[in-house]
Amino acid sequence: MELLQSGLKLRQLQVFRQVLRTGSTRQAAAALGISQPAVSQHVKQLEAALGIALFERSTNRIIPSRKAWELLRNVELALTSMDRLEASIYAIKNDEKQRIAIAAPAVFGFVTLPKVVATIRSKTASSVRSISGNYEQVGEHILSGRADLGISRLPLDPRLFEWAPIGSARNVCIFHPKHRFSKKSCVEAHDLEGEQIVDIDPQFASHQMNFNALRFAGVEPDILVEYDCNGYEVGFVSAGLGVSITNEIIAREYAAFELEAKPVEPSALYHYVAVWQKGRVFSNVLEVSLEAILSAFQPAAESGPTVLPIHATARAADRSS
Repeated sequence: MELLQSGLKLRQLQVFRQVLRTGSTRQAAAALGISQPAVSQHVKQLEAALGIALFERSTNRIIPSRKAWELLRNVELALTSMDRLEASIYAIKNDEKQRIAIAAPAVFGFVTLPKVVATIRSKTASSVRSISGNYEQVGEHILSGRADLGISRLPLDPRLFEWAPIGSARNVCIFHPKHRFSKKSCVEAHDLEGEQIVDIDPQFASHQMNFNALRFAGVEPDILVEYDCNGYEVGFVSAGLGVSITNEIIAREYAAFELEAKPVEPSALYHYVAVWQKGRVFSNVLEVSLEAILSAFQPAAESGPTVLPIHATARAADRSS
């Protein structure tokens, strides 16, 4: 099967991947059920098609170059997509159950996604592939076809995506139940003076907002640890090592840790949505999956107002009509 005008072939990529996975042409040949000379030939043909030397050759072995490892990342993505395509075609032809891929920040695997999967399974018998990533990566997973649906946050590009609202959230401070903040109704910037803080990485906008507020109040934050993915902070906080600022929707994922949360001022307002690629045609299974996501967030959605652009609610209106 030829993939590109350059003559690049699917089998060449499969053999290349197996050589890097196993570490030798001999083991790759055994895994693929072909001869070792055939493996070597496929590798040489791939190098010729690309115009790149991917391996250094010695008497008894080939050693992957830096370029080979860089290429492998994209080859893995391409072959994984091909595998999914093949499985999808087989399922369509044989009227079998569909596998749904949902992209979301890993933190939603604590509470929300298990509810979603349980609903999908009970109503369709389909399986679910959970793909983690930050909000930008969720969008990339959807646009690349790796994910059917995603859980993300506005703003999103309406030229690329459609979405349905699942809830809005303001900032909260999470802390150990025995912390002094349990007696407060609201945590303000000056209250954090002297507190060890478990803080999200400075690249995130929430970091900038929180710490600009602190410094405006004359408080220099005492950072215990920085984390780059929501969910990492909960272990430190539950151990009583510090406090952390997140939002209400993220905080509810920490129910099993029995932490307390109090509103934070000043605060931002975050709008969470279920998102999919613009123009996507929904199967029955995909429709059930979307409804499962919306239902899983309903308690959070009822806790406060949801303010969204008009076009963002169009699909919700379509479902109710």
